[in-house]
Amino acid sequence: MSNPWHFYLMAMLYLLAGAMHFVKPKVYMRIMPRYLPNHRSLVYLSGAIELLLGSLLFFSTTRNLAIYGLVAMLTVFLLVHFYMLSSKKAGAGFPKWLLILRIPIQFLLMYWALWYLI
Repeated sequence: MSNPWHFYLMAMLYLLAGAMHFVKPKVYMRIMPRYLPNHRSLVYLSGAIELLLGSLLFFSTTRNLAIYGLVAMLTVFLLVHFYMLSSKKAGAGFPKWLLILRIPIQFLLMYWALWYLI
């Protein structure tokens, strides 16, 4: 079964995003909500999950599981996006308009993933 190029683009974006959790963990730790424990461990865990789910997209037998996993992950990540809007410090120096824009983008990413359900 051949997939469209944008399916592979989506999978590669999750693989890249997951890898970046290990390459630049401090960037992700800066935006972690203060009420969550063990920021470094959670950053590595979320990166590993993104890598795993991105990889599972490439196999027809695990594609749907990966898609549902990505939607669940993106839903959990909404907590970070809303937390970043809670104060200037939590926003980590990002412009407020960009922080607001990230929320509908998160829903677009969910829709993009769900588009490929078999």
